[in-house]
Amino acid sequence: MTNEALIERYQALLQQRPGDELALFSLGKALFDAGRFAEAEAHLRQALDAKPDWMVVAMLLAKCALHRGDQTAARQLYEDALGFAIAQHHEGPEAEIRHALEHLPG
Repeated sequence: MTNEALIERYQALLQQRPGDELALFSLGKALFDAGRFAEAEAHLRQALDAKPDWMVVAMLLAKCALHRGDQTAARQLYEDALGFAIAQHHEGPEAEIRHALEHLPG
């Protein structure tokens, strides 16, 4: 399925289930994968507001911030995600986040 088809699918799902955090995440991820970072960020932010310890969403938001050139926001989001990864015992994502933080300037 193409990114655009996925976006349409998740937009329709979100219309049926407004505010559903999984639909918000799915749409945000599809938009991110399509390179539509500003739109992705809006939906991912809503998903994180609904579930504040959602590690994967925080990581995607950090990547969106990097695409905007906002390294400060990216660092904060990665640090938040790192805390979630440690608390939730996600070793693979923890290593990925640590790697990303090591390569951020500042």
